[in-house]
Amino acid sequence: MADVTDVGTFRAADYTAHLFDLDGVITPTAEVHMRAWAQMFTDFLSSRGSSTPYTDQDYFAYVDGRPRYDGVRTFLASRSIELPEGEDTDPSTQPLGEETVRGLGNRKNDLVLDLIRTAGVQPYPGTVAFLDALPAAARLAIVSSSRNAREVLRGTGLLDRFEHIVDGNVAAQEGLPGKPAPDTYVRAAELLGVPLGETVVYEDAVSGVQAGADGRFGAVIGVDRGVGHQALSDAGATLVVADLEEIT
Repeated sequence: MADVTDVGTFRAADYTAHLFDLDGVITPTAEVHMRAWAQMFTDFLSSRGSSTPYTDQDYFAYVDGRPRYDGVRTFLASRSIELPEGEDTDPSTQPLGEETVRGLGNRKNDLVLDLIRTAGVQPYPGTVAFLDALPAAARLAIVSSSRNAREVLRGTGLLDRFEHIVDGNVAAQEGLPGKPAPDTYVRAAELLGVPLGETVVYEDAVSGVQAGADGRFGAVIGVDRGVGHQALSDAGATLVVADLEEIT
């Protein structure tokens, strides 16, 4: 990775390609996902009579940045709860006692879409300013665990800025493991035709920063939207900022 130690030593123009996570980096939809996960898991645990509530720390530790069904599995494993895997088509309204991993994931997705359609989505102003300041020749892609990335981007008016979107749908179609594995980020760089060393990853989740660090990209910029500066640094971020406007 490049020797990036503070905002004064990072120059976006030094890199050819820029790979952005969506939720929490481009849009504040990470907050929407957080609310949906909390509602889904709180309802699920309550139905099982659990005395240990779901918390924000559970979100950051087991769910944040991971593909939807991986997040379900990881959280359930933390509580020693085993459920059948189920199918992608499992209804989100499964009766109590008949839940599956994928059914719970689908329930969470329905909640997210309801929240997005109700409140709408606006991109972070600092991120838009950063995108506007990038060189015209910069190559841009989105790398998101979400299967709704294209719909969210279209709603922000930013869809046309990105040459490629490697989201949860692409990962499933191509058999790519999700974050914290680096494969989806590596795939985006391949699609852009840019060497990893000339590419920057922008992430707000520990799992995403780990993916960037393990992929040995030119730099990994952690965006602290709540997980914590130290957690992102420990995961391998070469630089952590509160907002991308800091490095515009």
